Amino acid sequence: MRKILLYTTVAALFTTTGCKKFLDKNPDNRASLNTPDQVSQLLGTAYPQANYMAFCESISDNVADKGAGVQDRTNIDPFFFQDVNNKDQDSPEFYWDGCYTAIAAANQALETIRNAGADSIQYKSQKGEALVCRAYAHFMLVTFFSKPYSSLSTSTSKTDLGIPYVTTPEKIVFQQYDRKTVAYDYQMIEQDLLQGLPLLDDTKYTVPRYHFNKLAANAFAARFYLFKQDYAKVITYANAVFAAGNVTTLLRPWNTTYRTMTPQDLFAVYEKATEPANLLLVETASNWARNYYTVRYAMTSDIRDQVFSDNATGGNWEFSNHVYTAGTNNYLIPKINEYFVRNSVNANIGVPYVMVPLFTAEEALFNRAEAYLFQNNLNGCLADLNAYASTRIRDYDPALHTITTAKLAKHYVGITNSLDQALNCVIDFKRAEYVQEGMRWFDLLRYNIPVTHKTFEGQTLSLPADSKMRVFQLPETVKLSGMPLNPR
Repeated sequence: MRKILLYTTVAALFTTTGCKKFLDKNPDNRASLNTPDQVSQLLGTAYPQANYMAFCESISDNVADKGAGVQDRTNIDPFFFQDVNNKDQDSPEFYWDGCYTAIAAANQALETIRNAGADSIQYKSQKGEALVCRAYAHFMLVTFFSKPYSSLSTSTSKTDLGIPYVTTPEKIVFQQYDRKTVAYDYQMIEQDLLQGLPLLDDTKYTVPRYHFNKLAANAFAARFYLFKQDYAKVITYANAVFAAGNVTTLLRPWNTTYRTMTPQDLFAVYEKATEPANLLLVETASNWARNYYTVRYAMTSDIRDQVFSDNATGGNWEFSNHVYTAGTNNYLIPKINEYFVRNSVNANIGVPYVMVPLFTAEEALFNRAEAYLFQNNLNGCLADLNAYASTRIRDYDPALHTITTAKLAKHYVGITNSLDQALNCVIDFKRAEYVQEGMRWFDLLRYNIPVTHKTFEGQTLSLPADSKMRVFQLPETVKLSGMPLNPR
C-alpha cells in the first residue's frame, strides 16, 4: 500500500422504533406484492434513508473547534472520539437502523420474486436492484461498524468481527444473528453485487438517478473493489461509468456554469437528478443541512485555508469562491439543502429531509485514478487528475495548470516516489471535492491516517491509526440478540 502524506437481524427490529415500522403494518399487505410494479414500489425503500454525513465529517480532520456553535451529540461525540450518545437522525445508530430497514425491503422483494416461480423472469430488473441494494447497505454497515478490509497476508479480516449479513425477511422480533467476519461480509457483498448488476435495466425506472441504475451500480462496484484492493476491477467498473464519452461531461461544472451561481442557485442544482454528476440520489431524514456549518465543531478559516490553499496544478480552486459565511465563523459551501415535510397540511411540526448524492462521477474518476497508481500507470492517473482539474481550477489554462511529475515533486516535498506523490494528490483532491459531505472519513479509514483535534481551550485529542474508536459502536439494543458489541 502506498503511503499517504502524514503518514452492522434487521437492526430496525432490535429497537422499538424499528419494530413499529414493520409491525404496525398489516402483515397481509405482503400478499399484495404479486406484480413487478408492486415490487418496484417496495424497492423504493431498499435504500438507507439515513444520513452518515454528520458523524463522518465530525470525526474527520475537516473540522475544528470554533469555540461556540450549535450543540449536537452527533457532532460533539465524534469530535472527541467518543461513542455517539444519540439515537436520533444523523447518528450512527439511526444509520444502522436505516441500513437494516433497507435490507429488509430488499429481502422481502427477493422472497416475492422467488415465490413467483415460473413468472420470476418478469422480475429480472427488480431482482437486480434488490441484490445491489442489499450489497450496498451491508457494505456501508461493515465499513462503519467493523475494521477495514485488508488483502495483505498479515490481514486479520478473516477473524475481525463483521456485521450480520441478512438474506431472509424478518419473521420474528429479536431474531438471533451472528457476527461473522469482515472477509465473509465482503464475500457476500461481492456475490450479491456481481449477481445483481447485470440484471439492472434503466428503462424500468421513471427517474433512474433515484435507483441503482447501471452507472451508479458500476460506481458502487468501483468503490467496493477499491476497498477490497482489487485495483484491476476498480478500473474496469470505473471505465463502465465513463464508457459513453468525454469524462468532463459528467463532472460538475464548478469553474464554468457553477461559477456565477448564487448560494440559492447552487443549493437548487447540487442534489438534483438532472445534474449529470449525480449517479444515485437518496432521500434521507436529516438535520445535517441546517447544522453542518452552525455546529461548534465544523469548518473554520484554518480548515478552509488548509483544504483550499494551494494544489499541484499551481492554480486556485474555484471552490474558494463559494465558501460563504453565515454569522461569525460559520463557513459553508452550498451543497446539501433541506426541505421540510409537515406531518399534515395544518401541522406545525414535521421532519427535515435532504437528498444525498450516494455516488457521483467524480468519485468514480478518483477511484480509477487511484487504482491506476497501484497498476503502475502514472500517465493514466495524471490524465484523470487533469480532467478533474479542468473543471475545478479558476480560469483553467492547460498551458499553466496541467499536472506533471515535476509539479507533483515540487508540491509534495519529502515524498520521493512519483506514484506516492500522485496518490497524495488524488487524496487531496477528494478532500477538497467532498468537504462537508463526510466522504473524507473513507480515505482516513482506508489508509489508517491518524486524526488530531484541538479544543478551543487548547486540549489535543488524538485518534491513532490503531484506535478502537475508529470503528463506530453498534447500538446497545443489539445485545438483546446476544450479539457482541465492538471492543472499547
